[in-house]
Amino acid sequence: MRALRLRATSIVLLMLCLMYFITYLDRVNVSTAAAGFAAEFGLSRTEIGLVFSAFAYPYLVFQIIGGWVSDKFGARRTLIWCGLLWAVATILTGLAGGLVSLLLARLLLGLGEGATFPAATTAMSRWVSKDRRGFAQGITHAFSRVGNAVAPAAIVLVMSVYGWRQAFYICGIFSLVWVIVWALVFTEDPAAHPRITEAELADLPATRKSKPQVPWGPLFKRMLPVTIVYFCYGWTLWLFLSWIPQYFLHSYNLAIQKSALFASSVFLAGVIGDTLGGLISDRILRRTGNLRKARSIMVSVCMFLTLLSLLPLLFVHDLTICTLALSAGFFFAEMTIGPMWALPMDIAPEYAGTASGMMNSGSALAAIISPVLSGFVIDRTGNWELPFLGSMLLMALGMVLAYRLQPDQKFETQLPSARHKPMKVGV
Repeated sequence: MRALRLRATSIVLLMLCLMYFITYLDRVNVSTAAAGFAAEFGLSRTEIGLVFSAFAYPYLVFQIIGGWVSDKFGARRTLIWCGLLWAVATILTGLAGGLVSLLLARLLLGLGEGATFPAATTAMSRWVSKDRRGFAQGITHAFSRVGNAVAPAAIVLVMSVYGWRQAFYICGIFSLVWVIVWALVFTEDPAAHPRITEAELADLPATRKSKPQVPWGPLFKRMLPVTIVYFCYGWTLWLFLSWIPQYFLHSYNLAIQKSALFASSVFLAGVIGDTLGGLISDRILRRTGNLRKARSIMVSVCMFLTLLSLLPLLFVHDLTICTLALSAGFFFAEMTIGPMWALPMDIAPEYAGTASGMMNSGSALAAIISPVLSGFVIDRTGNWELPFLGSMLLMALGMVLAYRLQPDQKFETQLPSARHKPMKVGV
């Protein structure tokens, strides 16, 4: 019951959870709405893949920039401006008149959402205690997967009554409401929040008043292995987010309502995986005090289990078995989220926004390539299971690299007198 009380820290975490839900609802609604606009505009699957991936180009560019902005100017202002942009972009998607305007609206959405997760990590680095970082990242991302799970059924319901355009208008209005509430309830410094208690402040890390200069080269080098691992995860994520609704619709020739329900069941497994992953990672840390076990080894094990779960797709074409395989694969893939997003705060807490932006650029790059390449493979082969082979190979690579990460080696900038000494980068 204590955790359910609306303390200041609970309010902030709840607002971030809602933000993750809304951003993913705005991000993946296009996957289900594709059944409407693709028919209206006469788009091929490769062109649909381009619409899916257009979001990711500015999203990639603004990961690191957005992380730096949030570190420098704060999460409050960053998320207010980002929220306004992604809300407008969502509404403009509903106003699209063809492929070009769809692409432009999705590009604007990527611009608006590019800084959101790094900015949220900046907020968490100040508002969440160290032993709850895995849970905070897991529960916020679980809400994003609720957005995934809700989107197919909700968008189909709106489309069946009003049309695909109205689905985007409704999502855009939700976004605008969130921006207004965020501006009213969030403070950059926890000590300035009117509802904060002394007990809460005692658990939170000290807030730095000065804004340290970002050591770009050393920080990039330190975060590069983490970024590569997150690219491997991101490839599978964006394959699922982009094509799972279409997979059930076409690979099994289901009606759009049934395909939406099957897609929602797969995404619901991700909600559970996100939540459990964060809880288990924090529990391991509290019991062992070992960041490597709690973060990197856990990620490695979960990637291996993802690979095993997806294997049946290559050998069996049965609706029940494939649904279970996809659900299990998404569950274990999402269990990596809590420990992965805790890594930037563990490794470089003073630059948490910038470091998380560097890490998430891996997923953003995967978001550019994975949907388009998957659509191309499906167009050329007619095989809806073949794209999952790429996910399995990348999960194997990520599993090996994740095992070698060293989150217990905290990033520290070199002092001028020590610049001649080699710096540990940790792989």
